[in-house]
Amino acid sequence: MKKTLIGKIVSTKMIKTVVVLVERKLRHPVYHKVIIRHKKFKVHNEKFDLKLGDLVKIEETKPISKDKHFIVIEKLNK
Repeated sequence: MKKTLIGKIVSTKMIKTVVVLVERKLRHPVYHKVIIRHKKFKVHNEKFDLKLGDLVKIEETKPISKDKHFIVIEKLNK
């Protein structure tokens, strides 16, 4: 089963690649405080219709390059 994640685009400087920031919230096991963890993924994008700040859904795929293992599935409304 492929992973699907939702994140925000933070960079579009590369050709056919965007950098997506994915945030997840978790509760600390002892203190029960909500902690936000984030990770950046390099994502393959054939279309050039995405801009900074867009919300996108990404899906895991076979390795496209050394760092790219995800592709953009769709652009979500803000």
